[in-house]
Order: sequence, then structure tokens, then C-alpha cells
Amino acid sequence: MPAGLLPIIYLAFISLGLPDSALGSAWPVMGPSLGAGLSWVGIVTMIISAGTIVSSLMSVRVVDRFGTGRVTAVSVALTALAMLGFSLAREFWQILLLAIPYGLGAGAVDAALNAFVAVHYKSQHMSWLHCMWGVGASGGPMIMGACLGFGTWGDGFRALGFLQLAVVVVLTLSLPLWRDRTLPKGADAAGEGGASARHSRRELLRTDGVVAVLISFFCYCALESTCGNWASSYCTLAAGVSAETAAMWASLFYIGITVGRLVSGFLSFKISDAGMIRLGQVLVAAGIALIVLPWDGTVLIAGLVLVGLGCAPIYPSIIHATPARFGADVALELTGMQMAFAYVGSLAMSPLFGLIAQTIDISLYPAYLAVLLVVMVIAAEKVNRATRARVRCAH
Repeated sequence: MPAGLLPIIYLAFISLGLPDSALGSAWPVMGPSLGAGLSWVGIVTMIISAGTIVSSLMSVRVVDRFGTGRVTAVSVALTALAMLGFSLAREFWQILLLAIPYGLGAGAVDAALNAFVAVHYKSQHMSWLHCMWGVGASGGPMIMGACLGFGTWGDGFRALGFLQLAVVVVLTLSLPLWRDRTLPKGADAAGEGGASARHSRRELLRTDGVVAVLISFFCYCALESTCGNWASSYCTLAAGVSAETAAMWASLFYIGITVGRLVSGFLSFKISDAGMIRLGQVLVAAGIALIVLPWDGTVLIAGLVLVGLGCAPIYPSIIHATPARFGADVALELTGMQMAFAYVGSLAMSPLFGLIAQTIDISLYPAYLAVLLVVMVIAAEKVNRATRARVRCAH
């Protein structure tokens, strides 16, 4: 692979993370200025998620036609234009319209780059790739906060938009690097030198282990989003922690994911993808157990951090294992399907817990996480059995 391509891929994933937390950071000020209620941000995120689901499922056709490099550049350009559009918006309906290109761009680059790195690079690079997303996701609120300190939320989105445009320039200049690489058959676009032999989604779903890996990915992303979205509320309402302290404690979950993915990259030199997934699941279980214990500040913090550390290797390891488990020729198609299930899991299961918390009791938070973990473990082990059976048949 060209030596300069990997840093460019990392840069693209930082840019993918930059806008993800910015909207939530700006909304307490942004919403009232647009005449929107506090809860209306949920409508925006649902549209963004719907766009990411559509573009994830369409990614195989788009990449086949235009190639990973071009799709990545255009997708980042779409998110840049959405950010700049947010900065100029004066009505809530304008934000809703701009959420469409934002979601489409984010989903396409996510699926395309995940599949590309899974096929062409070793496991540690997948972990570090998602660590780069964490860097971007942490940096977005910082940029927005700085802009709110001396300007407006529009200035924050404008800054993010121009940063994204700078990434687009780098990606455009790097297009020759994407074209000059050597590809395994069917792993990437025919337009970049690879012969494509695609399978229909119906055929893929009949492949042993595919449904299980989709369920596993659904449960993982449902667990991650629920844990992150409701950690602060749980700490406040169930543990009696002040809102300010709870917000800081909740951020430790995301710090745990980011740091964990950095460390996971080094561990993956010695541990297989299946081993990394199991290690992550054990750490998540230990973290949930600490959250359930009688509340002491140190114990609760340790539980949230441990769940974050456990989440860290699971997502990148599932994605990276896809070509080895099911074949490089279906890696892009299956990665797109996994991304779609991931977004559906995040979109559906975190709001479902909100309904449970409102109508029953928010103290069910660790139990809800535990159920998602158990289903994920069962599905993940079924994938491992299917993989072992496939290897035995091949020999």
C-alpha cells in the first residue's frame, strides 16, 4: 500500500467524528434561537441516522462505480456543506433539510473506509482508525464551546465546515494514491482496477453466521449508544449525583472508548479479532457489575470507564474480521449491512430505554445494558462457530 495513504484515511475518520457531538453541544443555545424545543434535536438526529442507514446500504454500488477515494472525498464534502449550511440556517426546517446530506455523507464514508481498512490493513489499524473517530468526536464540542465563548453557534459550525473542506482538499489531492494500489478481487471498485463479484443481500443472509454477526453488531451499538446517552441521567436520578458532576462522569465513558482503542491497536499484535471481542465483552460485563454495586463515586466512575474500555475493541474487531470470516469479495457489501444495523441499533434501542426509564424506572439502566450484552455474546459465539466450521470445510 502507498505509504502516505494511511494517515489520509486517519484524517478522514477524524473529520467523520468532528461533527458528531457538535450538534448536541450547540443545541441548548441553537434550539431557542431557531424557535425549536429542547427535544426537537431528536428529530434532527433521526433524519441523520436515516441518511446514514440508506447510504451504508448503497455504499457497495457507489464504491463499485466511483471508487473508495472519490466516495470518501465527496462524502466529506457533503458533511462540510451541511456544516456550512447549519451556520447559515435561521429556521428549524432548514436544519432538517441539511440533516439529509449530512447523514448521507457520514454513512457512505463510514462504510467505505471501514471496508477498505478491513481488507487492506492489519487489525491494529482498524482500532486506531476508530480511535481517530474518538479524537474528532472529542474535538468537535471543544471547537463549538470555544466559538460559543466569543461568538455564536453559527461560528462553530462554520469553523467545522471549513475544517471539513480542508480535509476534502487533502482527499482530492490523494486520489492517485487510491488508484495505484493493488486490490484483491472483488474487494473494491471496478473503476479502480478490481474485478467485482458481488453477492445479493439475500444470498449473504443465507450464509451461516451473517445474521448472527448483524445481531451482534446491532446489540453492540445499542449498548454503546444507550450507555453513553443515559449515563449522566442515571448518575443524577438513580445515584443522586449533581448534574454538573454527572456530565463529567458520563464523558469518562467516551474517554474510555478512545483510550481503549489506542491500547487495543497494540494488543491486537498478539490477540486475534475474536479474542479482542471476547476481551471487550468481559470488560463490559465487569463494568456493568460495578455500576450495579451500591453507589460510591469511585465505583460508579470505574464502572463507566470499564464499560468504555470494553466497548473499545468490539466495533473495530467485528469490522476487521469480516473479510477473514466471510471473504474479501463480500467485505464491502457486508460492512455496509453491518453499518446499517449499527445505526438502527443506536436509533431504536437508546430511545426505547428512555421510554422504560420514564414509565418504569431509570435504575433498570445496568439491567438493560446486561441484556444487550448477553444477546451480543450469544450471537458473537455463533459467528465464531460458523467461522470454525467454514475453515474446517475449506481444509
